[in-house]
Amino acid sequence: MIKKATRAAAALAAAALLLTACSGGGQDDGDGGGADGTPQTGGTVHMLQNADFSYLDPARGWDGGVNAFYRLIYRGLTMQAAGDAEDPNAVVPDMAEGLGTPSEDGLTWTYTLKEGLKFDNGDPITSTELKFGISRAWDPEIGIGSPWLRNTIEAPKDYQGPYLTGEHPGIETPDERTIVFHLKAPFPEFDNVVSQVNAVPFPVGTGAGDEFIKDVIASGPYTLDSYTPGSSIKLVRNEHWDADTDDVRKAYPDAWEFEIGLEGATIDERLLAGQGSDVNAISGKIQPATLARIQTPELQERAISADAYCVTYMGMDTTQAPFDKLEVRQAMNYAIDRTSLQTASGGNQLALPATTIIPDAVSGHKDFDLYPSEGNNGDPEKALELLESVGLGDGFSFVLDIRSQPIMQAQAESIQQALAKINVDVQLNVIDTSTFYETIGTPSQMNDAAITGWCPDWPSSSSTMVPPLVDGRVITEKGNTNIAQINDPGINARIDEIRAMTDLEAANAEWGEFDEEVMALAPIAPLLQEPSVFLPGENIAGYIPNTSMTDLTIIGLSDPSQG
Repeated sequence: MIKKATRAAAALAAAALLLTACSGGGQDDGDGGGADGTPQTGGTVHMLQNADFSYLDPARGWDGGVNAFYRLIYRGLTMQAAGDAEDPNAVVPDMAEGLGTPSEDGLTWTYTLKEGLKFDNGDPITSTELKFGISRAWDPEIGIGSPWLRNTIEAPKDYQGPYLTGEHPGIETPDERTIVFHLKAPFPEFDNVVSQVNAVPFPVGTGAGDEFIKDVIASGPYTLDSYTPGSSIKLVRNEHWDADTDDVRKAYPDAWEFEIGLEGATIDERLLAGQGSDVNAISGKIQPATLARIQTPELQERAISADAYCVTYMGMDTTQAPFDKLEVRQAMNYAIDRTSLQTASGGNQLALPATTIIPDAVSGHKDFDLYPSEGNNGDPEKALELLESVGLGDGFSFVLDIRSQPIMQAQAESIQQALAKINVDVQLNVIDTSTFYETIGTPSQMNDAAITGWCPDWPSSSSTMVPPLVDGRVITEKGNTNIAQINDPGINARIDEIRAMTDLEAANAEWGEFDEEVMALAPIAPLLQEPSVFLPGENIAGYIPNTSMTDLTIIGLSDPSQG
């Protein structure tokens, strides 16, 4: 039976890690490899992947794969807890001594940095470097990643980052270890904002233009040894990282090697065979065709399943015909055959029909279906009725942006077939995976619609699950998350109302209600929740995969001498 990544498993792993840390790395306890082994210090972990990371620069990159990578080389004030923590969704201190202290009115947040923090060149990290690194998020060319800093921290409308404008007026550094943020409005989850990947320090004056395209200045346990874009990345230990200042990252391996540009089927074949250094390898989820091949006891012991924390959806540009009409968007939701999509994505172990934006596993999920059909097979008759009501009964055509991946292609073809039943012709525009998010996040480059995915920026609540997709005030020329470009005053006001709630449990319930309110306007069509199955090498230990972001910083090898 395939193991499931659960908190119970995480608790056991945490106990094992604690023993290892106290002993300074001992002998293999005989538990074997996979997620059940005890990580030891040393060796090299290999990552096999299809596509390159979007960016090494955290001000630019912002997707699940690269976010996990960033945890190896960068640090911030706070961060999501370790994958083996009792609550892996919690936010915990990182470079800060504790979580932030808000003012009584909630408009300022203060943090105190730990002592002894350094960059990979040995230079100290103070509040000045942190302020500079964070202010890069406002640069019009570089700051295309996470929008949360810009959305919450007060800044003049014409502020364009440190290179063009100078110091950020909304961030104070009264001394080397204190940093104070002034907010636009109270934001009770601000500790999560400064856990975002672009809230990291850099030496003042560095990182302008393309400086960080092929190189980095690390603050985490690893630093860049070599990078060949589209081919390989090698990380080695950052000798100036002090484990005593870091309560989350275990950093067991001596090095990480990322092998890029491999076909998914090739990756699976290598992991199945487990030869040479591949015993020390991990990858993303296995391909659907591989699922039937992992039925032997040995492979079942290695395989691990993980719940869906993300939603796959089709976003439609509501500013352009025909998707400017509510009835057309509702017709798309009715017509799509989600059972066919499930089959195209590998069956029920790898895909579940989605009728909501918030996945079942994320706090705040509400179960509803505003566009029901028997067996989730779609309702073309209802869809056609809606199109006829706005004079489009004869159909139309549109261009759908997709990633250059086999599963995405299969999903798109499923949508093509379903919409053909209502006289809608779907033309596919295939975009390279490494530039896909940047392309569809640039409204001038995105076509009529796109299939993409969304994961919560912090899974402890639903506050980052729906709002970034529909808040009209976050529509930007680059790095846009609201690809539907919907700008509805009622939606915007509702977002502000719920965000102001200090009872986060009550707020989560309201986000579930908000999900249903948004889907009544149908700016997107939820397609699938995608749980996944992963197959780590047999010598991998401490591995707890996550469909949103796997914590690479707790992974090690059972026997570093192998491979």
